[in-house]
Amino acid sequence: MTTRETWTVDRLHHTLAHSAARQQLLADVNLTPIDALPAVLDRWAAAAETLRAASGRIAAARAQHTAGLAAEASVDHTADVLRDAGHRGERESGRGAA
Repeated sequence: MTTRETWTVDRLHHTLAHSAARQQLLADVNLTPIDALPAVLDRWAAAAETLRAASGRIAAARAQHTAGLAAEASVDHTADVLRDAGHRGERESGRGAA
């Protein structure tokens, strides 16, 4: 591979944050003919390098985006969900969740 780091399929897999990307990596590795595998792995290694290089910018953008949502995200709607599902507010003693 032509990247600066020594990559393994496992390291590439753990570098990818999104499960769909991890699945695609494994599909590419498993379904690519052996003679074409080095080029496929080089492309995945380059993508991993790009993600690592951008990780600071990604984290900053995520923090900026979620900062305004913090108050909204902390609202507990459990009582509303339970009410809508027909659950009573109190439990009968001796009865579990089942």
